[in-house]
Amino acid sequence: MKRVIACMISLFVLGTALAQTPAEKPKLYHPEADAKADIKAVVEKAEKEGKHVMIQVGGNWCGWCIRFNDKLTTNDTLKTAFEKNYLIYHLNYSKENQNEEILASLGYPQRFGFPVFVILDGKGNRIHTQSSGYLEQGKGYNTKEVVDFFNQWSPAALDPKTYEKKAEVKKN
Repeated sequence: MKRVIACMISLFVLGTALAQTPAEKPKLYHPEADAKADIKAVVEKAEKEGKHVMIQVGGNWCGWCIRFNDKLTTNDTLKTAFEKNYLIYHLNYSKENQNEEILASLGYPQRFGFPVFVILDGKGNRIHTQSSGYLEQGKGYNTKEVVDFFNQWSPAALDPKTYEKKAEVKKN
């Protein structure tokens, strides 16, 4: 009887251990996606909302890519600055799908490493490519540098009307 109870306890412990899998890494990137169609759709949405599109190029294999997304989605300062001006698309770059045609059309941003950020306006025109290395600090990202990046390439920052108002104030 003791053996039966010991076996049952062992099976219970083993079953519990097998059922507990470590937390899965987020799946931000989708090698199977039709990225060209997805980007077209997000650009159309951005135009309607008066925003830009930030394409984050990388892969689920990239720790720095996941780290950036974690910071963006958990830091209220970054989240606010981002959501005001941008929509995001995670463009996959992996052995399963390197999205070579799209990356060629974007000026080969992968030359900067991963993640790399490509800003598109509401018409789908590439207006900036940003190496993430300039935004890093230690083992993470510098909040001020990332906010500055978002602000410098926002729709308002590229709108000539933003600067006409400032010029009028200086004249008076």
